[in-house]
Amino acid sequence: MHLDEKTLESTLAFKGTILEIYKDTVLLENGKTALRDVVRHPGGVCVVALNENNEVYFVKQFRYPHKKALLEIPAGKLEWGEDHFECGKRELREETGFTADEFTYLGCLFPTPAYDSEVIHMYLAKGLHKAEQDLDEDEFLDVLTIPLDEAVKMVMNNEIEDAKTQLALLKASVLLG
Repeated sequence: MHLDEKTLESTLAFKGTILEIYKDTVLLENGKTALRDVVRHPGGVCVVALNENNEVYFVKQFRYPHKKALLEIPAGKLEWGEDHFECGKRELREETGFTADEFTYLGCLFPTPAYDSEVIHMYLAKGLHKAEQDLDEDEFLDVLTIPLDEAVKMVMNNEIEDAKTQLALLKASVLLG
């Protein structure tokens, strides 16, 4: 079949706390075989939480691989098989201390499709209500608000580097017109 690869063998090479790495042998459409390293990840969700003043809630947290704090919208990892809408509601509350009356699905993205199975689902949340923040014991972050228009300018000026945050903000901005 054109533009398809058939998995012949898949071997677990590494099992970590948030991902697994497999070494796969695949059959190519020309009849030859090739090796593929594949990261299997349960996926995630992110939420553009917009208040009545058209401000977006952000979290600023240290990201170890990049050795710096990044500005991101609330987000989190799915548990294997977990519903992404339920995860989005949970992450919004846990990270910002807010719940929302209205959620709009903005679609999904594949952050690194060449070698990673991760899918991130994006939501816009409105009608926010203060609840109780409930961070994980190893989670340290600051919550801040930025007007949506300013946040979009920050994306365009590369002041917000996180891909899921960039895409979700741009999609929300277009949707809201």
